[in-house]
Amino acid sequence: MEKLIRGAHAAVLTLRKPDHSIDDDALRSLLRFHMKAGIKGFAIGGATGEFCSLTEDELQHTLEVVGKTVEQRAAFVVGIGAADLNGVLRRGEIARRAGAKAALLSMPYFFPYAQDDLRAFVCAVASTLDLPILLYNLPQFTSGINPELTLELIQQWPSVVGIKDSSGSLETLRLLTREAPNACRIVGNDSALAPALQEGIADAVISGVACAFPELIAHFFAEGATASPAWSKSVSALEDVIAQLNQVPTPWGLKIFAEARGLAKASFSLPLSQRREQLRVAMAEWYLLNRDQLLINNSETD
Repeated sequence: MEKLIRGAHAAVLTLRKPDHSIDDDALRSLLRFHMKAGIKGFAIGGATGEFCSLTEDELQHTLEVVGKTVEQRAAFVVGIGAADLNGVLRRGEIARRAGAKAALLSMPYFFPYAQDDLRAFVCAVASTLDLPILLYNLPQFTSGINPELTLELIQQWPSVVGIKDSSGSLETLRLLTREAPNACRIVGNDSALAPALQEGIADAVISGVACAFPELIAHFFAEGATASPAWSKSVSALEDVIAQLNQVPTPWGLKIFAEARGLAKASFSLPLSQRREQLRVAMAEWYLLNRDQLLINNSETD
């Protein structure tokens, strides 16, 4: 059975103008750059896209821009996360009408929920939404869905075709490899990418790092998990990028790097403190000093 998605996919930032509206031109430019760099598809409206602050109208507008830009050259999946079932279903319908390949279904955010709550929630969505569903395990920000429930839902609902696991753990991907080999196994936490590929338990990655450094993440799939110097160099470079990103909220760090590369001007959801402004400068300087280690070729964008 062919998996829904394979290879390197980028989790796309929500790019905004100074007036806070969506920056259509920057988004088009970013997507085109990603496709040229070897990215196979995109995730719109996930955690990297700060979906909690993305309105339904903004999501619809963003997807219109994405659809016209990729023009069948790349697929996109859409985060439909919300705090309640009705919000999820409305976003799911927006994604379906926009031509999404699948919906990324994160668990409801803000309040903690038990596994039986999550089971009832996913079943309600799966019984209503006419779109393939990728469960989206995001325990840093929502209630985490455990490996056993993930397997149960995939086996119960034909429309639930796999998971994007952003927990950093490999337990769910290992379980699906053993018990549901047709499920789509997607790494959603860049720190887990190299070990997942080495174990042969990942079909794809939806990578935040790829939004700023698509060449690096695409290289992991082009090279394959080997003991070669090139593989070791890629792993080391990814670890260094993650260490930099861990200093700030991840979307902020990716925006800082994207701006340093000339990909898009950074905008932030909150005012930056003096310490964050200092980190912003330091991270941009780190990029300039280390760009050769990040598999970046000289290009018109850099």
